Amino acid sequence: MNTPPASDLPQNLGRPAQRALDQKGYTRLEQFTAVTEAEILSLHGMGPKAIRLLREALEAKGLAFAAPGRK
Repeated sequence: MNTPPASDLPQNLGRPAQRALDQKGYTRLEQFTAVTEAEILSLHGMGPKAIRLLREALEAKGLAFAAPGRK
């Protein structure tokens, strides 16, 4: 039986960034299409490297963060 992984977030995120996302319930890349980069960057533990890794993972799936001002 093929069950999807619990999370499809990049495996190389730093521990603080991973904890910040876990606390907010982010486990799937698709969830980030509803929030802006700035919203995720404002979470304690998130930094430019984590945002870059998320952006690259989103782009690889043809997805993107929500545009600022468009939710």
